[in-house]
Amino acid sequence: MKYDNIRDRLVSAVTALGYPEELGYEIAKHIGVPKGMERMISYLNYVRPNKVEMVVDEMISIRSEIDAWRDKKASQEANAAYTDMLNFGFGDDEE
Repeated sequence: MKYDNIRDRLVSAVTALGYPEELGYEIAKHIGVPKGMERMISYLNYVRPNKVEMVVDEMISIRSEIDAWRDKKASQEANAAYTDMLNFGFGDDEE
C-alpha cells in the first residue's frame, strides 16, 4: 500500500511541525496522489513552515500543478484522437 505509507509519512511530517494530525490527513486527501504527497513531505522537511497558511498555500500549489498536468494530458489525448480522425476518417467508409 504505497498510498498509505506515503500518507502516513505526510501526517508524521505535519505533526513533527506541531500541527494537528487531522491537517495531515486533509492535505493527503486534497493532494490525492503519492508523488504530490512526496513533494509536500519534501517541502515540509526542508522549508519547515512556521505558519499553517504557508502549508496550505503549498498544498494548493501542488494540487493546481497536478490538475494542470491532467488537463494537459487530456488535451493531448483529445488532439491525438482528432488528428487520427482527420487522417483516417471515422472508420465507416469502405474505401
